[in-house]
Amino acid sequence: MDMNQEVVPISKFKATCLALLSKVKQNGISILVTRRGEPIALVTPPPPPKRPESWLGAFQSTGNIVGDIVSPVLDDNEWEAFGG
Repeated sequence: MDMNQEVVPISKFKATCLALLSKVKQNGISILVTRRGEPIALVTPPPPPKRPESWLGAFQSTGNIVGDIVSPVLDDNEWEAFGG
């Protein structure tokens, strides 16, 4: 028997089904249902929900730098603010 598994006879499972299913969901422990000591079903918790991908970094590695991104676009004397 797995440490994260509980063995339950089918009669107990039938009588306490809803409570056992809640226990599986809350604790993440599987339940092995048996009939006369013979395994007949394994109740396991559902997989964790898939997390949506974050929009942060969605455009990573999609652009190309094709020129100088540090130097000004125009020379100082071409700007009207400098009186050029």
